[in-house]
Amino acid sequence: MAVLACLVRKDGWPEAGSKFEIMLNRCFRLFQIVLFYLMLCWLGSMLLLGNIAALPLLLAPRPLRQPLVQWTISAICRCFLAGAQASGLMRLDLRALDRLNGRERMLLVPNHPSMIDAFLVLSRIPRAVCLMKASISSNLFLGAGAYLAGYVSNRYPEQMFRAAIRAVQQGSVLMIFPEGTRTTRQPVNDIGGSVALIAQKAEAPLQTIIITTNSPYLSKGWKIWRPPAFPLIYRAVPGKEFKAQGRRDETAHRLQQYFEASIRLSIDPELRLD
Repeated sequence: MAVLACLVRKDGWPEAGSKFEIMLNRCFRLFQIVLFYLMLCWLGSMLLLGNIAALPLLLAPRPLRQPLVQWTISAICRCFLAGAQASGLMRLDLRALDRLNGRERMLLVPNHPSMIDAFLVLSRIPRAVCLMKASISSNLFLGAGAYLAGYVSNRYPEQMFRAAIRAVQQGSVLMIFPEGTRTTRQPVNDIGGSVALIAQKAEAPLQTIIITTNSPYLSKGWKIWRPPAFPLIYRAVPGKEFKAQGRRDETAHRLQQYFEASIRLSIDPELRLD
């Protein structure tokens, strides 16, 4: 493995060289791809089995079941990321997120370069509730667990706002991607006023999280069957905390300015971990 690895550039693509070296590089690249998709199957299996195992908790009261399912989802995310890092497929810097543990009544507002962002945050902050796309509710691998964890669906906007505000008022940490979708314009998309409205009504602070990666893997338009270059690098660190004061569009504008000033590129091929 070490011999093969040394023949591959840092971005995961083959070095120029003899035909034998090129063949070894291609074999190593194939090995990485197969291993990565085996790990994705492993993640899917953990999520599916977790959903099935959690179904009896439908009979349990919400104050009991929601923290338990939230912790289980976090453990699955952390297990997958740890395996990907141990295999050399990923390099992660998420430790700074640990200082947000134990906090209550706040909104987490990360930027959103890729589909994996929620896994990064949830792996380190177990007691977070997500505002999720309505399609997740019917997802075989995520739906039951998301419901039992108390995640908030955006299917019906009026109900979404009420549920999100209520969750924060009751002490939850609510994670919302303020861009509304994955980043399509660097460094961040336009930020709407919805996140500011929820924060104002819930009287809770907005805690930003800065996420950067070296890869466009699972960014907007990237198909899951298209393999990335390895290793995938992800860094997530807490940013500035904001109070939702004044008009909601003013708060959204302050968030926009902060993200644009703090992030040069959320998808930066030159990103390296010290």
